[in-house]
Amino acid sequence: MSRRLTGQSALVTGSGRGIGRAIALRLAAEGAHVLVADIDRQAAADTVREIAETGAAATACHVDVTQRASVAAMVAQAVALRGRLDIAVSNAGIMDRAPFLTMTDEFWNHVLALNLSGAFICGQETARQMVAQGGGGRIVYVASNSGIFGGRGRAAYGASKAGLINLTQSMAIELAEHDIRVNAVAPGPTRTSAAQGDVPPPSVMARMPMARFGRPEEVAAVAAFLAAEESSFVTGHVYGADGGYTVAGMMEG
Repeated sequence: MSRRLTGQSALVTGSGRGIGRAIALRLAAEGAHVLVADIDRQAAADTVREIAETGAAATACHVDVTQRASVAAMVAQAVALRGRLDIAVSNAGIMDRAPFLTMTDEFWNHVLALNLSGAFICGQETARQMVAQGGGGRIVYVASNSGIFGGRGRAAYGASKAGLINLTQSMAIELAEHDIRVNAVAPGPTRTSAAQGDVPPPSVMARMPMARFGRPEEVAAVAAFLAAEESSFVTGHVYGADGGYTVAGMMEG
């Protein structure tokens, strides 16, 4: 493992489990001090303990990304720990489904508040800190291929991720003058729990060239690239980590 992020200060929201946890572990392994932020205090503490067992550095933080005061406190904690904030990964979100015709306002608003409004708040607060401290920074969003094409039961989720992709692009344009790069990684079907089984369902396999679930660590590798100097001329882009799922058409023959 390279140490290309040595001395860097990073925060990752929603890093108590799943893809966020894998990203926090990867950034820490690359040498960054990681603020592990999650609404679930115990889950954040568990990730910090796992990072500490590897000899890397991390600190737990409780955050509710839908509340600006909570996000501002998270950013302040990151700065208090390391003196600045270099990398912000906005991963916190929810993947839930509901039929369009019976979807309630409450369901729609809940998904959009967390996945899109929460991402906006995190992006704005972290960008303001990066501008104030000078020296640039990197913001990485965790989007989804559901933001690129439609899906049954995913009107709210897909709309939130499509909005997140446009937010990434718009922020990249406005923040380039401050040397802040903004990119997103878009996971495809990823196995984050044993309950998903070992093999994707037939509906996924029918258009999955690599014919397997992705691993959180594979998504984390892309996020780490976007947070590192190797991607210094990359901004406003969405990198798929999806085994070819997004580009697949008819899988015949």
